[in-house]
Amino acid sequence: MTPDDFITPDPAQAKLGQLLFYDRILSGNRNIACSTCHHPDLGTADGLSLGIGEGGEGIGPERTAGTGDDRIRKRIPRNAPGLWNLGAKDLHVMFHDGRLSVADTYENGFNSPAEEWLPEGLENLLAAQAIFPLVAQFEMAGNPKENEVAGAVHNRMDYAWPILTDRVRHIPEYADAFAAAYDHIDGPSDITIADIANALSAFMIFEWTSIDSPFDAHLRGEKDALTPVQKAGMDLFYGDAGCVACHSGPLMSDQGFHAIGLPPFGPGRTRRFDPMVRDVGRMGESDALEDAYAFRTPMLRNVELTGPYGHNGAYPTLEGIVRHHLSPQEALDAWEPRLAALPDVPWLESIDFMVWQDSREMARQRATVTLAPQALSDAEVDAIVAFLGALTGASARTGLFGIPETVPSGLPVDHAMDP
Repeated sequence: MTPDDFITPDPAQAKLGQLLFYDRILSGNRNIACSTCHHPDLGTADGLSLGIGEGGEGIGPERTAGTGDDRIRKRIPRNAPGLWNLGAKDLHVMFHDGRLSVADTYENGFNSPAEEWLPEGLENLLAAQAIFPLVAQFEMAGNPKENEVAGAVHNRMDYAWPILTDRVRHIPEYADAFAAAYDHIDGPSDITIADIANALSAFMIFEWTSIDSPFDAHLRGEKDALTPVQKAGMDLFYGDAGCVACHSGPLMSDQGFHAIGLPPFGPGRTRRFDPMVRDVGRMGESDALEDAYAFRTPMLRNVELTGPYGHNGAYPTLEGIVRHHLSPQEALDAWEPRLAALPDVPWLESIDFMVWQDSREMARQRATVTLAPQALSDAEVDAIVAFLGALTGASARTGLFGIPETVPSGLPVDHAMDP
C-alpha cells in the first residue's frame, strides 16, 4: 500500500479531531472518550475481550466496572477493534457485523443503523462510523434518564447528535478551531455533527495510517526486510495454510463475513426478538440465514498490538487464534473461560457464559463453521505468528500527534498508561 491508497486528511482538521477524540464532552455523562476504548498504548484498542464502556473507570486491562448507581449495566458485546488504516479508499464495510457500509440503500451514500436519518455532510465511511458509538447506550451515551443525550437516543438516535453538537459549539476553543479548519464554518452555529465526525475521521486517518512494516518493505523490494522465519510464515500464509483465502488483497481482508466458530460469551449483540443471550453476527444485519454467526474478516496490519483476538476477544495470543483457525471444532472443545480478558463484574457473571448452557444454540453455532481442519506443525504455526509480527509498522507505537495534555472542555484526558 502507498499513501495514494488512502484519503488525504487536512492537518488542521486532524488536529481538531485529535482533541475531540480524547475529549469526554462527546459522551452523554461526560465520563468516557473515544480514546478510552481505543487507546494508542493498547494498539488503538483496549486490551480487553469485551470492553467496559459508559460508567466504568480507568483504561485498558485495569478498567473497572464502576460503583453504585453509576456502575455498568452491560459489557460491550464485542471486542474493540484497532483503528489502523481505516482511511483506505477501498474500505467499504465496518463493524464486526457489517452494519455500516458504502451503499445507496437510503439515498445518502450509506447503509447504516441510522437509515434515512443519517446526517448529511459525512465525508467518508470512517466519519459515518464515528458518530455511532456516541449514541450507543452502553458505549458512550449512558442510560435513559441519566442525561439528555441518552434520553434523546431512547426516542430516535438522530435526536441526540444535535445535543452533542451544541455542547461543542459552546466551547470557544472548539468554535474557533472549526472556523479556522473548515471554509464553510464562520461561527459556532455553523458546526454540525457531520463536521465533528469528519474531524474525528481526519485525525484517525492522519494518526493511524500504517504502511511502514517489514512486510511493506518486503513488498517494495527491500532485501532482507523479513527474517527467514517471517518469510517462511509469509509463504505459508499465502500458500499451504490458506490464510489468504479470507485475508486477501492490500488490506489483508476480503471484507467478507465468515463463521469460524469462536467460543461465545458475553451478552452478545442480540436482536430485540432473540429469546436468548447470543450473537448471530452478520445475520443480525442481513436477516439471511446463510450469514448466521459470520463476522467480518479483520485487516491485519499491526495485529500483534491489538489483542485479544476474534470478534469477542476469545484468544489472548496470536498463536491461540491461529490454532483456532486450523481446527475450529477442537479449539472450541478445548477453550476455557479463563482465556477471556473480562474485568470482574459480579452482577453480570451469570450472563457471561450462559450461552454454553444451551446445547441447541451451541450446536447451531458449530454447524455453521466454514473452516475445514488442516494440519500444521508447531514450527509452521510459529512461522505464521512471526509473519504476523512482521505486519507491525515502525511508527505504530508512536503516532504523529500523540495524546494531548488537555482538551478544550477541561475534562480529564486518558493519558499514557503506566509501563
